[in-house]
Amino acid sequence: MRSAKEPAVTYNLFRSKDLGDLYCAVPEDRAIPPFLNAGAWSYDRKLLGDDAPREFDRAAARVGVRFNGFHLFQGR
Repeated sequence: MRSAKEPAVTYNLFRSKDLGDLYCAVPEDRAIPPFLNAGAWSYDRKLLGDDAPREFDRAAARVGVRFNGFHLFQGR
């Protein structure tokens, strides 16, 4: 859960074509990492508010984005 001061982040969600339950979330104000453009990933949807998959952890995403610019996670 986010604090009242923390703005909601909208993510673009990409899904691996080879490993269907591997996802990459990229904040919409960040550049798309080059590996996502290599043809092995497809755009899945935009994550707004609380409509994210159950496996998506926003706190972990914030940390991943801070260090990598994106967040990888395993779905179902």
